[in-house]
Amino acid sequence: MNIKLDHYKIFNEAASSLSFSKAANHLYITQSAVSQAVTQLEKQLDTVLFIRHAKGVSLTKEGLMMHEKIKNALDLISSAENELTNMKELKSGELVIGTGDTLCQNYLMKYLVKFQKLYPHVHIKVVNGTSFETVSLLKNRFIDLAFVNMPIDDEQITSIPCFKVHDIFVSGTKDNHLYSYKELAQKKLIMLESLSNSRKYVDECFKKEGISLLPEMELGAHELLKVFASYQMGISCVIKEFSEDCLNKSIFELKINPPIPSREIGYAYLSSLSLPLAANKFIELIHNT
Repeated sequence: MNIKLDHYKIFNEAASSLSFSKAANHLYITQSAVSQAVTQLEKQLDTVLFIRHAKGVSLTKEGLMMHEKIKNALDLISSAENELTNMKELKSGELVIGTGDTLCQNYLMKYLVKFQKLYPHVHIKVVNGTSFETVSLLKNRFIDLAFVNMPIDDEQITSIPCFKVHDIFVSGTKDNHLYSYKELAQKKLIMLESLSNSRKYVDECFKKEGISLLPEMELGAHELLKVFASYQMGISCVIKEFSEDCLNKSIFELKINPPIPSREIGYAYLSSLSLPLAANKFIELIHNT
């Protein structure tokens, strides 16, 4: 049965007003067009929907049932259309991001604040986890965007770099000595846990020089690395760009030769899916700021 939606809309208006002429006025069409649409609908349904009177129309039992169902259906369609319009204009919707604590605090927060001011009706949800955990959440479609340490070697995922960071070693006292990798490895080191991507990157840089790092302490938070170093508990490996607040104040960068190469932080999303509008707008905000 191929019934045009317009016929149902005309029927709904006529059933609501119980007048073909009033329905025609509300829909800005002729009374003849209303009558023809209703007649065609009755033929296609093989049912009488209206009882015609000299002064108007009334609904049959079948017409009453159809009116209730059609009205609810049209209300749902209208609601969906309005919701879609709101989503396109970001008057509603949701932005779901996965990232680690360090990245969120030191990089994403300023963009999240700006995004909320621009789109106050969009619900923001941030799920914390390591890069590995965040990628897993992304692949299972629990989040829209993942902000992670790069590179990500996965055919299902598209990843785009945002900015570069530098891993450095710091202590609570000034030290002008130029350290080799071997000398530094013999110090009392404080580093992130071995499963973190940041730690793995630094470990690999030292392994290329034939040196294994065996830190005396492993911590789960980047902020703690700075605190421990400031109290002279050892030499911490931190991200320079995320430590500017205390560099040359409570902690001091050590010179090493060669310096650890920079690495990239970026965002990732599933290659097979189109990003929601809110996620696209968030990415635009990052690139345009």
